[in-house]
Amino acid sequence: MPREFPRARRVEEQLKRLLAEQIRREVKDPRVGLVTITAVEVSRDLSHATVYFTPFAGIGDPAAALDALKHAAGYLRHQIRNLMRLRIAPELEFRLDDSVERGARLSALIHDAVEDDRRRHPDPDPDTE
Repeated sequence: MPREFPRARRVEEQLKRLLAEQIRREVKDPRVGLVTITAVEVSRDLSHATVYFTPFAGIGDPAAALDALKHAAGYLRHQIRNLMRLRIAPELEFRLDDSVERGARLSALIHDAVEDDRRRHPDPDPDTE
């Protein structure tokens, strides 16, 4: 028997998919450009949704995209309500997801530390021992 998922999780997944599509198709604001919806978190009562996004490939101004998405939130909420056939759609709050940038920065720091360690402590040549 398949595992049951709570309704909030199903709504999150559907919101993520539909918002990505609606932003791409319907939001004509040039400040948005290409954005990737990375995650959606919905409250248990489905009244509020936090939408995390990142500019595609780091292109564009994240702050301008955030302002444009906040401006379009009411329109997107109305569209989502109709597409999902909900009586009341969740209030949308957009947030910039900087986890990709933080991950890249941490990877670079780890790489630099490993390289620095190799320079300080070179491996002895295994053929000479």
